[in-house]
Amino acid sequence: MTGSAVTDDERVHVGTVEDLHASASRAIGLEDFGEGPDHHREALGVLLDSLHSDAGLTPAGSKYWRSVLKGAMVARLVSQAGFAADPAQADIEIVRPVVVTGLPRTGTTALHRLLGADPANQGLELWLTEVPKPRPPREQWEDDPTYRGLRDLYAGFMSENPDYGGVHYISADDLEECWQLLRQSATSASYECLVRLDGYSTWLQSVDWVPAYRRHKRNLQLIGADDPGRRWVLKNPSHLFALDALLEVYPDAVVVQTHRDPRKSMASMFSLAHRTAADWSTRFTPDYIGSSQLDLWARGVAEFDAVRARHEADPGSRATFVDVNHRELIEDPAGVVERVYSAAGAGLDDDVREAVEAENARSLSGDRAPAHRYTLADYGVTEDQIAERFSGYRGLED
Repeated sequence: MTGSAVTDDERVHVGTVEDLHASASRAIGLEDFGEGPDHHREALGVLLDSLHSDAGLTPAGSKYWRSVLKGAMVARLVSQAGFAADPAQADIEIVRPVVVTGLPRTGTTALHRLLGADPANQGLELWLTEVPKPRPPREQWEDDPTYRGLRDLYAGFMSENPDYGGVHYISADDLEECWQLLRQSATSASYECLVRLDGYSTWLQSVDWVPAYRRHKRNLQLIGADDPGRRWVLKNPSHLFALDALLEVYPDAVVVQTHRDPRKSMASMFSLAHRTAADWSTRFTPDYIGSSQLDLWARGVAEFDAVRARHEADPGSRATFVDVNHRELIEDPAGVVERVYSAAGAGLDDDVREAVEAENARSLSGDRAPAHRYTLADYGVTEDQIAERFSGYRGLED
């Protein structure tokens, strides 16, 4: 507003549903958000209300969240246009997808990218979650101005934050979590790892996730339209909270649960959340991160284990479950991939084994080499508290 001061409230207000929709439409020149059963307007409204009332956003946090949510709505517009352009894509079958989940920092990313080293598989490249469309041949990506822009954006972030690669390396062409598709429905527990969201968290625990997963699948059909014969390999720790919904949409999924002693994985998770989001909020403090993330992920494991047990006891269930220990993944990564393949009814040939081992070596070198320092004491949590909250969890003695 020319000639008048901007108030603190205006500086930290992310926007409204209508405002974000209008901004996304202007950015991309599209207007159809697809008013489907996922009720994304309601979800986005609840999320915005929580950001404004619970989060204690700083100006930097407000800018970040506006960018993230506008980006999610742009992705929704782009995918909606893709659905309309070729409705027949909805008939593409997604057979026996491999879905990696587990507590954060238990090897989910490493295993996901090892599975993605097989050219017979396909995963979600980060840039295509931002602009969902049929995946072009790899040799054409450099000719795509959207790819180049996102490539440079993420490369710039890694250049400006050189230590972040040892925590979680990201690039436009790396495989990324499929929560990036759930963003289109504003339905994901991943938001809670970045900011305080009391109201949204309460709402999310009672909402039906199935419509969000149906849109998730429709995006996979769009992105993989030119690769219908390749198996999908997906990853997202927040699948822990929505296993029933996941298996309603992907009933024959091979669900891989990674495990690591939570006294190690939770400390790493606290540090990652703090390192990523500390400047965005006055309320996402180390003590809050420790207590809230411990509650969140202990609940996630408990919910997942209960639903998993029910499916495993159901003779009509077509889902398959595989457990992977973090130590096993470090010591024999190709062996882990072979075991996952066996569960999916496939074999691991020598060429794929070599590709998996090469990807593993790449993930342990250069800017991607793990380098992450943290202590539980920084977050007001003790090992005994974690052991108590995760009593009975199969990874506790890793």
